[in-house]
Amino acid sequence: MIQASYSKRTLFFKQAAGTSRGVLTEKEVYYLTLTDSENASKKGVGEIAPIPKLSPDAVPELEEQIKKLVRQINKGEAVNQSEWSKFPAVWFGFETALKGIDSNSPVLLYPSEFTSDKKGIPINGLIWMGSKEFMVQQVEEKLAAGFTCLKLKIGAIDFEAELDILQSIRDRFPAEQLEIRVDANGAFPAINALSILGKLSAFNLHSIEQPIKAGQVKEMRRLCAVTPLPIALDEELIGIAAYNEKAKLLDEIKPQYIILKPTLTGGIKASEEWISLAEDRNIGWWITSALESNIGLNAIVQWTATLGTSNFQGLGTGALFTNNIESPLYVSEGYIRYNSNKKWKLESL
Repeated sequence: MIQASYSKRTLFFKQAAGTSRGVLTEKEVYYLTLTDSENASKKGVGEIAPIPKLSPDAVPELEEQIKKLVRQINKGEAVNQSEWSKFPAVWFGFETALKGIDSNSPVLLYPSEFTSDKKGIPINGLIWMGSKEFMVQQVEEKLAAGFTCLKLKIGAIDFEAELDILQSIRDRFPAEQLEIRVDANGAFPAINALSILGKLSAFNLHSIEQPIKAGQVKEMRRLCAVTPLPIALDEELIGIAAYNEKAKLLDEIKPQYIILKPTLTGGIKASEEWISLAEDRNIGWWITSALESNIGLNAIVQWTATLGTSNFQGLGTGALFTNNIESPLYVSEGYIRYNSNKKWKLESL
């Protein structure tokens, strides 16, 4: 029988994280711990870390829902995914904690060449929203660190200033040397979106994430059909849990790419459904973390390493937080890697 408990932690950002939904200075996360009552050494830890104003389960009653899940588990009751479809971050935490028990390790979930530090995963360097000077400073830092793919959050400052930043990057680095992705987080009005995409396409960008707000299916379909710049769906996938609804959305919009954040898209198996559906339709995809601490990030990264993709992924290192859990994850020359000789520090959990 499995026993469950949970703990709560407030993560503090090293510097304010600007998004289209405001600025984050701290973030609450929960850790679900599962233990095999017949073998206490078999333990799993899953992270529940919804993003405020974005995740379906970023609601005041979240902690009560986590307590409900803990009671269910401790009573030996079945836990069904359909019951938790409106709480994707909770399911992700449960699913990855179970994986820890199955793997006989709370942290070594998907052994591979990645976890033995033989192979890294190429990632994009994330440029946060802010003043033009702040964004340019971040670009310089990422380029100096060896990144060959940058992802710029756009839509928060003057659009002409953002175009100037893109121009300054392209003046130095052609598309053959540096891949650039932009993420609008739904910032642009649908009526102006095509014109905006036309201006952005002049910089040989890889893609744009969610140019208009989610939920405008007809508008997004029209945009994807004529866009001069490949479009990746991100927020559009949130809240779509049923397999047939996922297929319907992809068939209706026909995007060039989809972006999968397991904390937001219902966990690992749910994300694998999206991947299968996308590949059947020749739609590209990549995986992105979503401001998790190193516990959740570790599960996402190790799983990603098993998928056989060589594309740039959107996987951070947890270096955003002052009080993260110390882990073997690190970044070198634009790759996220795993130092197999470094020990985890799980005592704080």
